Amino acid sequence: MNWIAWALLSAVFAALTAIFAKIGITGIDSNLATAVRTTVIIVFTWAMAASFANLAELGTYSRRTWAFLILSGLATGASWLCYFRALQLGEASRVAPLDKLSVVFVVVFAALFLQEKITWHQVIGGAMIAGGAVILARY
Repeated sequence: MNWIAWALLSAVFAALTAIFAKIGITGIDSNLATAVRTTVIIVFTWAMAASFANLAELGTYSRRTWAFLILSGLATGASWLCYFRALQLGEASRVAPLDKLSVVFVVVFAALFLQEKITWHQVIGGAMIAGGAVILARY
């Protein structure tokens, strides 16, 4: 499969995450719910890594790689905590579109920090995503 297929599968699973989480957080603290979800993710991802990856490679990663993987993990944790709290307080059909503003932030951050060029396609697409997210969340 190519990157497009994997990205579309990611979107489907992200959508299911919102639906399952909204149902699952009823009557539970959102931080505790995130901890339960994260525990499942840890077990699942380590099982996948043990099945398909060479775990001996872990010792060969640079400090820079470790630092950025740790920062990514912290950002993911913060995102999940905020997302679950938002789902607990709001409607999934309104929370999820705002969460997808991350696409717009990625384009901007990629230009700032990775020196990726922003094309007019990305500007128009980002504006459409931002506008759509605001419309879905507001009305």
